[in-house]
Amino acid sequence: MAKPAGLPNLRLFAVICVLAVTAVGALLYPRLAASPDAAVEPMPALLATTPIRPGEPLLPLPDSLPVDPAKVALGRLLFNDPRLSRDDSLACAGCHDLQRGGADGMPVSRGVDGKKGGINAPTVLNAAFNFRQFWDGRAATLEEQVEGPVHNPLEMAADWDQVLAKLQADKELRSRFASAYPAGLTAATVRHAIAEYERSLLTPSRFDRWLRGDDTALSDEEKAGYRLFKRHGCSSCHQGVNVGGNLFQRFGVMDNYFANKKALTAADMGRFNVTGRDEDRHVFKVPTLRNVALTAPYFHDAATSSLDEAVALMGRYQLGVELPARDVTLIVTFLQSLNGDVRP
Repeated sequence: MAKPAGLPNLRLFAVICVLAVTAVGALLYPRLAASPDAAVEPMPALLATTPIRPGEPLLPLPDSLPVDPAKVALGRLLFNDPRLSRDDSLACAGCHDLQRGGADGMPVSRGVDGKKGGINAPTVLNAAFNFRQFWDGRAATLEEQVEGPVHNPLEMAADWDQVLAKLQADKELRSRFASAYPAGLTAATVRHAIAEYERSLLTPSRFDRWLRGDDTALSDEEKAGYRLFKRHGCSSCHQGVNVGGNLFQRFGVMDNYFANKKALTAADMGRFNVTGRDEDRHVFKVPTLRNVALTAPYFHDAATSSLDEAVALMGRYQLGVELPARDVTLIVTFLQSLNGDVRP
């Protein structure tokens, strides 16, 4: 089918609009709660003192965020503690393996009793920089996100009464919480400790060194891939400090992705499941591309395990172009420069 006249100009206009609307939001760091009961306040704009390349749509990831080490240590314990699940069989780390890019490498995760989830697990790495949590953005903070898996019958299938009863029986854990939190061991402090740990899971990469002025940090091929990433319009949605994660977007801007699926699932409805508005059908939080080379399969429906194919599909459905094979290869080469390790 022939494309309507003027479609390339429409695509360019859309890219410019998205960049304009999100320019301010992209400069903000994640919101951090000073305590589990405190109001959530904006992070300071640490970028003001960080040298960056002018005019770039991507921003460097900091080496760390201001977190409480004692609470991070508690959160690390709980993140790996299967007592958060109904039958002590599943920890947060079961679906968010730091050695697998903060995900689990499965199309959908398995919960208690082997039940399958309904959507591909997103990475927990650098999640502090997402403006919302979950694919549909139903949680505004990391603390709110912790609630979801604990109560979901397809995941941990528990509730706070069950979880706290088990944790309160641990004398050492009770003592550590009493030292770290005036309120002691509560549902709110458990949520906060896990969120505090997740805020420590940052993965600065070679690309961040390049953004700060180190020209030797990237190869010529990676730089060429980044230029194509911007030229084709990928950075209209994947921008800011997390190379995504700071806006919602329809999956299928330039072509109907879901018309080509054999059957639709509830997860395919995206943000519509949260708002009930027709305009939010198939709208999702744009995912971060940091460590994307480690987090296959891709998209909310795990449609492909090939990063090359994922890039090509994005070109077709989001940008309205069939990307040349050479461009896909170079863009993937650039994306691999976004891999980083969690620092102690």
